[in-house]
Amino acid sequence: MESKNSRISVLLPLLLAIMLGGGILLGITIRSRSDRSQYLIYPRTDKIGTVMSYILSEYVDTVNKEKLTEDAIKALLNDLDPHSVYIPASELQAVNEPLEGNFSGIGVQFNMQNDTVAIILTVANGPSERVGIRPGDRIIKINDTLVAGVKLGTDKIMKKLRGPRGTRVKVSILRRGVPGLLDFEITRDQIPIYSVDAAYMLTSTTGYVKISSFSRTTHEEFVSAADKLHQQGMKRIIVDLRGNGGGYMESATSVADEFLGDNEMIVFTQGRQRPRSVVKARPGGVCVSDDVIVMIDEWSASASEILAGAIQDNDRGIIIGRRSFGKGLVQEQIPLPDGSALRLTVARYYTPTGRCIQKPYRDGTEAYYHELMDRYNRGELNKPDSALLPDSLKYRTPRGKIVYGGGGIMPDVFVPLDTSGITPWFTQIRSKGLTYSYAFKYTDDHRQELEKCKSVNALLEYLDKKDVFEGFLKYVSNQGIVAKQKEVVKSKILADTEVKAYIARNIFDNEGFYRVISRIDETLKKALELP
Repeated sequence: MESKNSRISVLLPLLLAIMLGGGILLGITIRSRSDRSQYLIYPRTDKIGTVMSYILSEYVDTVNKEKLTEDAIKALLNDLDPHSVYIPASELQAVNEPLEGNFSGIGVQFNMQNDTVAIILTVANGPSERVGIRPGDRIIKINDTLVAGVKLGTDKIMKKLRGPRGTRVKVSILRRGVPGLLDFEITRDQIPIYSVDAAYMLTSTTGYVKISSFSRTTHEEFVSAADKLHQQGMKRIIVDLRGNGGGYMESATSVADEFLGDNEMIVFTQGRQRPRSVVKARPGGVCVSDDVIVMIDEWSASASEILAGAIQDNDRGIIIGRRSFGKGLVQEQIPLPDGSALRLTVARYYTPTGRCIQKPYRDGTEAYYHELMDRYNRGELNKPDSALLPDSLKYRTPRGKIVYGGGGIMPDVFVPLDTSGITPWFTQIRSKGLTYSYAFKYTDDHRQELEKCKSVNALLEYLDKKDVFEGFLKYVSNQGIVAKQKEVVKSKILADTEVKAYIARNIFDNEGFYRVISRIDETLKKALELP
């Protein structure tokens, strides 16, 4: 879930320890017999603690004990697996919030526009909406301190706006068409972080649910979404797990439980010190009667693979897309006294047929994460790699379908990575975030007209009648990016759709984005064609 510390930063403490070790031996040889015994390291003693104690008492310069300790912990974990990590106390809250499904703040989405906080959306019935703050407003001051035009980063702005529930923050707002600044006092509250990004009907009988992660609230969100779609006539569900890096295992198994029959296996785990533990479905799942399609890609990992594996191994539905990431390790988070935490791998998980889908990590963390680029370079994202399907990794589902273990979940239906609209021009504008920034500018300039659209379809009809793409080309040109006509023609549909999808997100949040981007979503189109 988190990236590992860089190789250099974790190796330096080890090198330091080796060099200090040499110094310790030299120091012992020149000390008298009477005073050296306290530093001798005997068998079965805590060598790390002894070395640390000796460094703190005898090292030539003053050392930072806390930093030395944290570096040593990181070095220890570096020799384990890529997912065993140390989380400093200063980072723990930010790391845990997406998993917990909420944080305490004022309830706005914002963007930094010309060094000014520009509000994109307010959370429905959240603290900011309740006091009258609107999308498009600019925050000029926070608690009477100027924050506009002073080049404050997003992190610093968030720290000023977030705080314990029930505390208050004062903001001064600049609103288009209103002279002067408007002052608001906002009482911070719990703000939900949704992991079900979108849930809507694609056809009269097919529903679509996008799950971006597996947080503590995912199961509840999913059941609510499924109930809503069933009321609209859903008989087939497409679950989109692309880009979902995982989260809580229990949330993934709870969602899987909604698809499977009583006593069907979802997953089992086992570790050196953890006996085999089996998770099975219970009766009464909300989607047990629905046809199921699950979309995955190379960024679908961990809890996503548990859900996809349970569906595939129980012959419950069709997996479509590309091979998933390949993370089959289970971490347990252990809080430490200073507020930091250790996430330690304690078990492996196995799909119902007995597959372990963890990819190798013996070559180190850097190679482990670079493996996705290796897939791209050898062409696996354009066609399945048959070398990954040896008989030794072959398993059979109850109905006799062949599935494979190894690195990730192999889909039943492969869909190649769509690169048809990718050109150097589009790559450049995307890397600079220009589709996103232009969408915000367009939304800001046309907010009154856009907000009159009462549905995503109405918004699309409005945008399709406007020359949004021509305006975007001028905007890109003003940013100093020279376009070749051939590249513009090739990338037009992709760029135009992406801009409109971001505009839709600015008005209708994530559901607006996914409804629009589905116009160019080849995997989703293929899923809809499946019987």
